[in-house]
Amino acid sequence: MKSAPQPLRPIWLDETNGDVNVIDQRSLPHELVVLELQNVDDTIYAIQEMVVRGAPLIGITAAYGVYLAVKTAPYGAAEDYLLTECNRIKAARPTAVNLQWAVDRVRSEIADLPHDDRLGAARRMAGIIAEEEAENCRLIGRHGMRLIESISQQKNGEPVNILTHCNAGWLATIAYGTATAPIYTAHDLGIDVHVWVDETRPLNQGARLTAWELGRHGVSHAVITDNAGGHLMQHGMVDIVIVGTDRTTYTGDVANKIGTYLKALAARDNGVPFYVALPSSTFDWTMRDGVAEIPIEERDPDEIRYIQGHTEDGLRTVLVPPADSPTANFAFDVTPARLVTGFITERGVCAATEDAVRALFPDRTV
Repeated sequence: MKSAPQPLRPIWLDETNGDVNVIDQRSLPHELVVLELQNVDDTIYAIQEMVVRGAPLIGITAAYGVYLAVKTAPYGAAEDYLLTECNRIKAARPTAVNLQWAVDRVRSEIADLPHDDRLGAARRMAGIIAEEEAENCRLIGRHGMRLIESISQQKNGEPVNILTHCNAGWLATIAYGTATAPIYTAHDLGIDVHVWVDETRPLNQGARLTAWELGRHGVSHAVITDNAGGHLMQHGMVDIVIVGTDRTTYTGDVANKIGTYLKALAARDNGVPFYVALPSSTFDWTMRDGVAEIPIEERDPDEIRYIQGHTEDGLRTVLVPPADSPTANFAFDVTPARLVTGFITERGVCAATEDAVRALFPDRTV
């Protein structure tokens, strides 16, 4: 653990020693802590314990994890060693499809190379994945901004009220974010936007991370309880919902932070457009039925039982329910395609249907 000046990205390579640095997102917004990842065990810990989170960032971290596996491999290690380490990384979390995608991409890049060439190649490919995802998020911002701009024009320049859930900002990606990219782009172009930020229990990624990001960027926002979204929609206080996703089927079903499905239901009931912002790396090109097929991670019940906050003595964790009450912690839910107005991707906006997704990504194999 070390402290460092405010980094511009949530993950970066230390050019002096070749280690990977990440922001420990468990400590934000009250403390900025940077952790060094030196090996595969460190990488798995960071992914599993939510030091890093968000599908694109998990993928980028996993890519650097393969680089670290090559970097720390015993001299003369057999091919089975790298395969085992890659499989360990891929098993760190089950829902975010970017994790497996990134590991397989780096391993494929180095598979046929001489051992002496693998380290540099793995390092380059991890960097390429990071830069590609940053560019994808920038393009998501450009395409999604047009949706916000259109609403602004319809409202004669009055604030566009956007509701988002969890954190799909630059902390969850590498730059710009997915759901936040259109918001930042619109704001930077002078469009008046206001964001309703779901607190997003458990772990409060909205209240801690999204609010921190938006505040630093100067975007008008207000933190709300997770259950307030429906009320706001009923009273015309939400113009559009934009969320991210951890895995989306090519048929349009969306896995995202638990509670997203309820927001989609409320949006449909109140005629509010519901968009999902994602890079193509988050599409699962093998699954058709998201509800039946997407694995839903069940995490440590203590994430619900305890809540973290800041006091005059620093960060503290307190118990909320009765100590002996059983707790179930489902990390994600699946929103069926029929409730999704459309997808905002690096290639443009499309409907949440198989035909529309295939038309936008004809080069992807289903």
